[in-house]
Amino acid sequence: MSEIHHLYEQLAADFDRERGRSLFERGYLMEVVSRLKPGGTVLDLGCGSGEPIARFLIEQGLGVTGVDAAPSLLGFCRARFPEMTWVEHDMRTLDLDRRFDAILAWNSFFHLRKDDQRAMFGVFRKHAAPSGLLLFTSGPEEGEAIGSLCGHDLYHASLDPAEYEHLLAAHGFKVLIHRAEDPDCGGHTVWMAQRNQ
Repeated sequence: MSEIHHLYEQLAADFDRERGRSLFERGYLMEVVSRLKPGGTVLDLGCGSGEPIARFLIEQGLGVTGVDAAPSLLGFCRARFPEMTWVEHDMRTLDLDRRFDAILAWNSFFHLRKDDQRAMFGVFRKHAAPSGLLLFTSGPEEGEAIGSLCGHDLYHASLDPAEYEHLLAAHGFKVLIHRAEDPDCGGHTVWMAQRNQ
């Protein structure tokens, strides 16, 4: 994973410039927002440069804590949204000693190796408030793939959908939405779950 962190750090300015702001994720973000009370808290894992997702959530009146391992990306976040909390950390070992109304791992969690993804469900559980929401993207099926970040190779991995369902259930989450390669969301495979009381 350190090579992923290094790549995002190296290409931070390019990533921020090229990251689309069209908010194709809006439908799923609104699924989260509609279930939260005003002033609700969101943990954004792999928050990048804070745009467009963190900006959208902040504009909906939510409090965002963003976590990323690339300090240059967090620099963009702090400059844009100084009133929010930005934490430089590897999501795999995160322990903030607080719980959130919603957790996002949008286009970040799927950069982890398979065993690291399995271990992340404990991190999700630790940081989710009772009835807290979890929104993340994965691949449509088990496997590994190499994508591209500003012309550089970028690792992705996915577990089998049945294993994600098992991991969610084992950690006290109920699946609310699972859509594979959603054509209305840029072909993303999206999971939304809710922690049991």
